[in-house]
Amino acid sequence: IQQVFKQLFYMINAVTLNNLLLRKDVCSWSTGMQLRFNISQLEEWLRGKNLQQSGAAQTLEPLIQAAQLLQLKKKTPEDAEAICSSCTSLTTQQIVKILNLYTPLNEFEERVTVAFIRNIQKHLQERNDPPQLLLDFKHMFPVLFPFNPSAITMDSIHLPASLNLDFLNKV
Repeated sequence: IQQVFKQLFYMINAVTLNNLLLRKDVCSWSTGMQLRFNISQLEEWLRGKNLQQSGAAQTLEPLIQAAQLLQLKKKTPEDAEAICSSCTSLTTQQIVKILNLYTPLNEFEERVTVAFIRNIQKHLQERNDPPQLLLDFKHMFPVLFPFNPSAITMDSIHLPASLNLDFLNKV
């Protein structure tokens, strides 16, 4: 059950983040607020179902950081440093794309300046990020089956002749 929810939450993360990276109309402060609220609801649900050890919440980390990125101030060099230190699960390309797509919804907000984005790129140039922008939403985590050794020894097993397993020999 834990592995199923980890996979499901990864798919939620990948599809949502990919939509965020491809749609200018959703890159805003209010979308960041809505994403963070929805993610907290998912995390609360995991805690309520005692699934916090499943790793499902960790698969949402890039989406959490993208929501934070949308909510953070984007003006000063200190803001750039805060973004670089808090967005460790996002690639440089993803951060820059979100900043380029950021669209203010009211007159109190300003667009992200080109100088600010270049400052971010300068801070993140040492990172060795993968070149892909979008997440692979078809990625599958390996299924792990726990090994539970049996208390029954092989010597005590009797195989009925009706099973036609004559090729099996006791050693």
